Amino acid sequence: MNLITDATTVEPSLPTFEELTRVHDRKYLKSVRNPLKAAQIVEIPLVGCLPPCVIESKLLHPLRLQAGGSVLAANLALKHGWAINVGGGFHHASYSDGGGFCFYADITMAICDLFDKKAITNAIVVDVDAHQGNGHARDFANNENVFVFDVFNPYVYPHDREARQFINKAVHVNSHTTDTSYISELRKQLTQCLENRQNLTPPGFDFILYNAGTDCLFGDPLGAMNLSPQCIISRDEVVFKLARDKGIPICMLTSGGYQKNNAHLIAKSIENLHSKNLINLGIN
Repeated sequence: MNLITDATTVEPSLPTFEELTRVHDRKYLKSVRNPLKAAQIVEIPLVGCLPPCVIESKLLHPLRLQAGGSVLAANLALKHGWAINVGGGFHHASYSDGGGFCFYADITMAICDLFDKKAITNAIVVDVDAHQGNGHARDFANNENVFVFDVFNPYVYPHDREARQFINKAVHVNSHTTDTSYISELRKQLTQCLENRQNLTPPGFDFILYNAGTDCLFGDPLGAMNLSPQCIISRDEVVFKLARDKGIPICMLTSGGYQKNNAHLIAKSIENLHSKNLINLGIN
């Protein structure tokens, strides 16, 4: 199935330093150029031995481009009803720090960009990456217009108990969670969150930021979960179907996943979304 064509893809622009300061502390942004700080965030000590020019060209530049992709995808989602950034989802990065391979808070960037444009009123972050999304939870801790729905394994990184208090709805999963129980709980809890919002003022959500990590797949060295590839595909279908049924634009980021077959799985999931008419072609 030929889904990736010039008609269905767009390339983002690179966020400038000033654009990044809309959601990041200037001191932090300058610090990531230091090899030792970069090594700390990617958790690879050898990175600390690399010259700053290599850190910039091989690490920071590509990650900024992915962050720009998240901002672009969020805007395209409002225009077309959906968009997917095949990258991004740096949910451990926040205003003043990074961690877990995450340098730039692209989830915060994307949502704040829409708020700044007055394009949305209420957003929900649906984070199903195996790890707790502590970065965006901290950034939106005092924002009543952003609801954080997080399905994560509490027994793995980042163990950020302080940030957990900022999650509006937490669903804990682990290595004992089966495909059936995972899908059932996800559908039930997310449906309730979307429906309960209708009773608030202002009612409803007008944007879904879907952080669709695949590190909950069986065999992932960091997620410590045991979901099957079909479960991941069904998971994405559940979220996109709820978005369509509620008439809410959805922006998907691919986030974490640390096995060779993750890219293939993401492709299969996108194919499934297309076959179920949950996404359409020709977005330009």
